[in-house]
Amino acid sequence: MSRIQLEPAYILHSRSFRETSLIVEALTREHGRIAVVARGVKSPRSRWRNVLQPFRPLLLSWNQKSDLGTLTAADQVASPPALQGQALFCGLYLNELLIRLLHRGDPHAEVFERYRHVLSELAADTTVQPLLRIFEKHLLEATGYAMLLDREYDSGADIQPQGWYDYQPMRGPKRCAGPGKNRVSGAALLALHAEILDADNLPELRMMMRSVIGYHLGDKPLASLSLFPA
Repeated sequence: MSRIQLEPAYILHSRSFRETSLIVEALTREHGRIAVVARGVKSPRSRWRNVLQPFRPLLLSWNQKSDLGTLTAADQVASPPALQGQALFCGLYLNELLIRLLHRGDPHAEVFERYRHVLSELAADTTVQPLLRIFEKHLLEATGYAMLLDREYDSGADIQPQGWYDYQPMRGPKRCAGPGKNRVSGAALLALHAEILDADNLPELRMMMRSVIGYHLGDKPLASLSLFPA
């Protein structure tokens, strides 16, 4: 049995387990996505009752001897970002995306740090669409689905800003005749590659990323998108 102590973490989701406990899904810096049982946490006297909430910077300790660990300590280490309205819905979208794309026990310290940064930016009322697109790009890369954005997948030709492309999720962009449904401009692809996005790029990139992420998630759509079309 492994005993993990004081691991930086964020709660992604929780669900009821028996009468007084929860199964908590969390993103940790060194251990990736984990699931732990928080015993007795629904009791009014539980010291963790108001701590195990999304978006709060935590230090978690737990015992692990199977896929499902047992929480032994949870401490909040800083004030949570003040997410309201659109920013809150975006945070919920990111949490669901992490649960769906990250395998348990597969550490991605860079994803953890990017998530921490995006939460801070959302709380600062930053324009959300560029934040989401760049986070999605890096999350796909971390999970083995890196996107080809600067050249065509078949010919290897450089992407041309004035060109139009059909983006195939498992391959990349291929030049096409002109604008149309599910097509993206070369300028938008290059903007995402450079991570310098402007308002003109965002509608195309949003459509493209929904298609790419949807392909990797399969038949079950993201529930959070019904609340807010991120």
